[in-house]
Amino acid sequence: MSSTREPLVALLRTALSSLQDAAPATALKRLAALRLDRLPLPGHGATLDRWRALAAVGAHDLALAKLFEGHTDALAILHEAGAHGGADDALWATWCAEPPDARLALYTGSDGGMRLDGRKAWCSGARDVTHAVVSCWRPDGAAMLAAVDLRQAGVTVTDDGWNAVGMAASGSVDVRFDGVEARVLGGPGFYVERAGFWHGGAGVAACWFGAATRLAEALRERVAGRGDPHRLAQLGEAAVALQGSAALMREAAARIDRSPHTKAMGDALSVRLSVEASAGLVLAAAGRALGAGPLCKDAALARLYADLPVFMRQSHAERDLEALGRLVSESGAAPWTL
Repeated sequence: MSSTREPLVALLRTALSSLQDAAPATALKRLAALRLDRLPLPGHGATLDRWRALAAVGAHDLALAKLFEGHTDALAILHEAGAHGGADDALWATWCAEPPDARLALYTGSDGGMRLDGRKAWCSGARDVTHAVVSCWRPDGAAMLAAVDLRQAGVTVTDDGWNAVGMAASGSVDVRFDGVEARVLGGPGFYVERAGFWHGGAGVAACWFGAATRLAEALRERVAGRGDPHRLAQLGEAAVALQGSAALMREAAARIDRSPHTKAMGDALSVRLSVEASAGLVLAAAGRALGAGPLCKDAALARLYADLPVFMRQSHAERDLEALGRLVSESGAAPWTL
């Protein structure tokens, strides 16, 4: 299969350059109108192109990347479930965080249709998206997934749930559901048991990676032609870290495309943990090299410095490291073999 990388990423970057001052929701609507949200599906031979597109958006603006990733992930989930995504102008979100005090109940209404009750937390873009894929629970305790039109009565977008400066523009607030009609996707456990669950988890890291490359580019521009040994060393440190993550992402994407129905938990965790580590290193190196000036006077860089650490907390840190270590231990294989 020929790569779609250049036309897709080039078109995305051209569109994004015209949206420099646009709010994230406005930018998402524009990208969707241009059909630049129709990314290659993960595991269909162009997973790396999908991640490159997500990285391009992450390099532009992380709040937009949060909405764009949730929208494109929802479209991929709907495809896996054999469900239609609705009208072409529908803006989707994927709201599947499961804090114990904010769970949705799925039940059969008096009219025989499926309904949702409860509160959902961490709902990015809640005031602007039109539809969402949500995790929910049946009365018998089965974990379910449902698609819901957010424009109907019974959906209340609150002002609760977000006090951080970082990622504030993503509009991630709590949403209440009161007897809201929903469409079930798949059966019990479908969300986490499908192969695409881990494909999507790695896709989130592509957004982080894109933001880290934006910082590395700013550092490269700062040191160009100056010969400052300390800044050159910091650029070298950033380059090595990002090259390692990029190589791992290419390898993981190729393996996913070769075996799209295989559970890609190990690859996804490795990618996420590698990108989290390299992005953290780049944040530190670029901060030392660039100094306070850009962080105080360059609004885009200042916003990125606030947003990226918050966005990366979707990682589960040592819990993910433990899970990956367990996989390596039980597999009997050495993933570091050349």
